[in-house]
Amino acid sequence: MNDTPDIKHTSELTSGDFTEAHDPFALFATWLAEAVASELNDPDAMALATTDADGLPDVRMVLMKGFDAAGFVFYSHIASAKGRELAANPKAALLFHWKSLRRQVRVRGPVTPVTDAEADAYFATRPKQAQIGAWASKQSQPLESRFAFEQAIAKEATRYAIGAVPRPPGWSGWRITPMQFEFWHDRPFRLHDRIEFRRPALDAPWTKTRLYP
Repeated sequence: MNDTPDIKHTSELTSGDFTEAHDPFALFATWLAEAVASELNDPDAMALATTDADGLPDVRMVLMKGFDAAGFVFYSHIASAKGRELAANPKAALLFHWKSLRRQVRVRGPVTPVTDAEADAYFATRPKQAQIGAWASKQSQPLESRFAFEQAIAKEATRYAIGAVPRPPGWSGWRITPMQFEFWHDRPFRLHDRIEFRRPALDAPWTKTRLYP
């Protein structure tokens, strides 16, 4: 996780004051920090939505592994369903839902692959068993049985019993660069606060709109 911007913490604000924010990245960093302190499991979990060749939406939970002004990063295999869909249509949407805080953040934008150096650096931080699992798994392909998977894991564990485990070919990551944010905060009687930020280009300023709940 990159350094978070130095901004006023939302716990110091009234419930509606976040609507006065002008920088969506700074606001997200503050909300994420609060989620890290309050969520029991995986505050960095996000729903990733892509589309297949027929235009049918596809969504799954992934873990955010990096965030800064350039965007949101996650890792997987390029041969997975998400990898194939992003190769064909490099656009995606994200949803963060922090139930303990009664908040959610939606993000939409184009997607680009991370560099090999970024993928190598992150893969090196994974537990060795997870690294071995990445070699054993033919992600999203049919699997005849759990036993067959366990055999593949055992084979790779033997192959990499000593020394560092290299990153498998095809195992990489993506960066979603936001062109749109929406921040939602629960209020009594479903009179929620919603703020949307949009920009037409990466070098354009953000425009902010308050939305009806």
